[in-house]
Amino acid sequence: MKTRKSIRILGTRGIPAQHGGFETFAEHLALYLTRKGWSVTVYCQEKGNGPVYEDKWQDIKLVHFPISYKGAFGTISFDWKTTRHAARHRDGILTLGYNTAIFGIIYRVLGLKNIINMDGLEWQRKKWSYPARLWLYLNERAGCWIGDHLIADHPEIQKHLATRVHPDKITMIPYGAPSVNSASHELLATLKLHPQQYAIVIARPEPENSILEIVTAFSKRSRGIKLVVLGNFNKANPKYRSKVFAAASSEVQFPGAIYDQRMVKALRFYAYLYIHGHQVGGTNPSLVEALGAGMPILAHDNRYNRWVAGKNNYYFSDTHECAQSLDFILENKGLLQTLRQKNRMRHLTCFNWESILAQYEQLLCEHF
Repeated sequence: MKTRKSIRILGTRGIPAQHGGFETFAEHLALYLTRKGWSVTVYCQEKGNGPVYEDKWQDIKLVHFPISYKGAFGTISFDWKTTRHAARHRDGILTLGYNTAIFGIIYRVLGLKNIINMDGLEWQRKKWSYPARLWLYLNERAGCWIGDHLIADHPEIQKHLATRVHPDKITMIPYGAPSVNSASHELLATLKLHPQQYAIVIARPEPENSILEIVTAFSKRSRGIKLVVLGNFNKANPKYRSKVFAAASSEVQFPGAIYDQRMVKALRFYAYLYIHGHQVGGTNPSLVEALGAGMPILAHDNRYNRWVAGKNNYYFSDTHECAQSLDFILENKGLLQTLRQKNRMRHLTCFNWESILAQYEQLLCEHF
C-alpha cells in the first residue's frame, strides 16, 4: 500500500488567509496538496492564552497556538513553540520565511527534512531597527546552513543565496496569483469611485514603498482621475504620514487598509493603472496580483520589479520620473488596452497558481 505523503507548514499566522502573502500562499498550497492526496498540517497563531488545540478546515489539520505576546516577541514565541511541536512528528517540514531559522537546528539534530522559503532580503529593510536587522541577517545565514533545501521566489534572490550556499541547494519558484476576469463594480460605489477613473496603490505606508514619491508626483497637477492609496496609515510613522497627507491633492484618497477580498478584487479589476513603489524584495505578491487582474503597471525601477512586470510596463526612479510617466500614461490611454492583454499573458505564462503549486509539489516529492 502506498504511503500517504505528509507535510507540516510553519512560518505563517495560519489559514484561512487573513493577513499577507505567505498566508495566502500557505492556503493555496495546503488546498492543492490535500487535493493531491497529501496529509497537510498548518500551524496557526491565535491571540490570547489557553491550551493548544486542533481542528480541521477543508480536510487540512490546523494546530492553533494561543500567544499572549504582541509584535516580534509574539512571533518568535509562536515560531519556537510550533517548531518544537512539529519536531515531535516524522513529517516533512516547509518553513515559510527565515526570521527564526535558527530554531530549525532541532530538525537537523532529529534528522527531519526542512525546506525553507527564504522570502526577500528582510535584513536590508530600513524600517527595522539595527538589532532587528542583525537578527534577520544572522537568521538568513542560519537558514542557508540549516535548511535541507532553499526556495527563492525571484532570480535575484536566487543569485543572492548562491553567494551563501551551493546553487544546487536552491530552487527558484515565484509567487502566484489568480486570474481576475470579472468583479462587482457596485462595490466601488462605497468609495465613490467609477471604473477606469482611478489609479491605485496597495502597500504599507513606509518610505521604501515610495508612497510619498507617488503621492507627490500624482499631485503635481490635476489628473482628472483619483489616486486610491490602500494602506494602514494609523500604524505608519507619524512624521512620514504627515508628509504624505500634506503632499496629497484633493484627488488622492486614503481609505485605509481594506481586507475584504471582494472589494480589493474589484478595485484591482476596474483600476485604470496600478502604481507599485516597492524598492526592496523578491516577487512581491501585490505586483503579481496586478498582473493577474490585467492591470497596466507603473513600478519603481529596480531589478525585482522589472523581472516580475516585464519589459512592457512603465517604470520610475524618483518623483520627477513618476510624474513624467503619469503625464505620458494619462495622455495615451489607447496604449493601455494592449498592455492589459500582455500583462494577462505574462501572468498566465509565469505566475498562475496551478503552475506554481505543481512546481512546489514536485520539489517536495523530491525531498520528502
